[in-house]
Amino acid sequence: MDPRKYSSFEYLSYPDSSALSSEDLHLLQEAREVTAQAYAPYSKFNVGAVIRLSNGLLVRGTNQENASFPAGICAERVALSAASSLQPGVAVDTIAISYHNLNGSSDTPISPCGICRQSLSEQENRQHQPIRLIMGGQTGPVYIIQTTRHLLPFGFSSEDMK
Repeated sequence: MDPRKYSSFEYLSYPDSSALSSEDLHLLQEAREVTAQAYAPYSKFNVGAVIRLSNGLLVRGTNQENASFPAGICAERVALSAASSLQPGVAVDTIAISYHNLNGSSDTPISPCGICRQSLSEQENRQHQPIRLIMGGQTGPVYIIQTTRHLLPFGFSSEDMK
């Protein structure tokens, strides 16, 4: 077996949010609540992301759909853009992501889409420190990943352009 062909990583998995630290629980609760502010009239899949910056400030983002697909923007990128605009140069410590599926259940974690993974990876490279991810639905299991690099193991970066 050629080890270069396989990638794996460890993550924390909790049966529900009750086992989280109070700080992580607060961030996930904020992400759950902010889903109510999403604009998702087409998919009915409201996503919320809340970033905790290294200075402790929380920045919220929600998905914003548009009838002219794919002109919408994901919650993670809304939050990243707001954070870098409001607090330039301040590192992202953790991002909590949750959702409310108006057409079905919201009880398992979801992970960022491909473009959000790339954007999170770029931010992590830019700030030279990992970004933790907390992922959970409105109820149910919660996953914590210690670095966005795990979500994009062969990611494209500025290093590839040199």
